[in-house]
Amino acid sequence: MNVMAEPKWYVVHTQTGVEARVKANLETRAETAGINHLIHQVLIPTEKVSEVKEGKKRISERKFFPGYILIQMELTEDSWYLVRNTPG
Repeated sequence: MNVMAEPKWYVVHTQTGVEARVKANLETRAETAGINHLIHQVLIPTEKVSEVKEGKKRISERKFFPGYILIQMELTEDSWYLVRNTPG
């Protein structure tokens, strides 16, 4: 029996450098399994950093929690199973 829970934010550890692939896999698997209504948002925490190289100012994005993604979801057995068994 699935009980609808309030959506909360969860921090999930992933392999460093593959956060974008994990996010895409998680969203695709949730849609395929038909439980994308339980997973509200998947975020990769990044910040914009300006740096000067060779006299030119460049703005780039940098992950400030490498190896982690943030998921806003309703925690049920199905949603937790999906998150746990997503590769990466």
